[in-house]
Amino acid sequence: MRKTRDTAESPRTAVGADATPAIDVRGVVRHYRSPGRGVVHALDDVSVRVERGRVLGIVGESGCGKSTLARLLTRLERPDAGSVEVMGARVDTAKRGALRQLRRTVQLVFQDPYASLDPRQRTGAALAEVLAVHGMPSGPERVAELLEQVGLVPALAERYPHQLSGGQRQRLGIARALAVRPQVLVLDEPVSALDVSVRAEIMNLLVKLRGELGLTFVFISHDLGMVRHFADEVAVMYLGKIVEVGPWDAVSDEPLHPYTKALQAAVLLPDPAQGQGGVDAVVTGEVPDAAAPPTGCRFHPRCPLAADVCRTDEPALLPVPTVSAAGPRAAGEHRLACHVVQRRLAGADAAQSPSQTTTPAAGPAVRAAKDTGE
Repeated sequence: MRKTRDTAESPRTAVGADATPAIDVRGVVRHYRSPGRGVVHALDDVSVRVERGRVLGIVGESGCGKSTLARLLTRLERPDAGSVEVMGARVDTAKRGALRQLRRTVQLVFQDPYASLDPRQRTGAALAEVLAVHGMPSGPERVAELLEQVGLVPALAERYPHQLSGGQRQRLGIARALAVRPQVLVLDEPVSALDVSVRAEIMNLLVKLRGELGLTFVFISHDLGMVRHFADEVAVMYLGKIVEVGPWDAVSDEPLHPYTKALQAAVLLPDPAQGQGGVDAVVTGEVPDAAAPPTGCRFHPRCPLAADVCRTDEPALLPVPTVSAAGPRAAGEHRLACHVVQRRLAGADAAQSPSQTTTPAAGPAVRAAKDTGE
């Protein structure tokens, strides 16, 4: 049965009359040349769309391409093909003047705030520098306002990064991103390096900021359980491809793709009796080398449902029928890239059972392992 969550903890911002989405990524490709390995396929034909005021969660194991996508959204890198738009403006082709404005429109919060801070610069100076670079008021009053906005006392402006706790440093990283009043925040594993109790505090802060500022978020994580408490939509990535995307409750509570089911099974629950088991949730072997991705479906060497077609034909990301507590969803909201499950949903009976067509990769059967970031 699909679970519900308290919407008071995660306020939804209604999509405005402006039909232009906050983020529109179409057919993005990003490859890297690696000595001794050849061409690494970080992203292949990835498309996502995020409406204004919404939260897109992106989940997947290490090496799936989620952090690469974050760098493309913030123009730290350019795609080899495809297009990236943020608030209606092209990111991948932006020139100098437009790029400067882009830096104020979209900001990135890093996984490790300590690595992104100058250890010789006081907290207040780090915030003032960002404001000054963008020609914004950078006095002590504005610095104090930013610190208070993220739950830090103004007195911390005189401290160095090493004098702050991990949670305080991450709050500082968020304050620095908010300094230029962005419309979009891209958060790359913002809580994975923090203690569990501190994670909850940071997540509550993000929920509060969303409600107060109406921001659009892209929340990247390896933990499906963490994403489901914050995101409106969830996209699941595997080896440079999106394999499932849809509303948070459909993807996290009633997943369809075998890989998404494995991620769901890896989430620790207070009551083990509530765990999602079954053969669909078990994967085998290791993640293939991105420099030599498998033919057909990239998940087929580890998939318990793999059929012959999976080894030869790449599945398209197609809409699937889903039903919520309020009734059927709009067409296209939930999409899936899986030959076998799509056939099941279409009512087609496979010619052979999965056990007859599957030759799993060597290695022990394991649950989808959680990574610690890319």
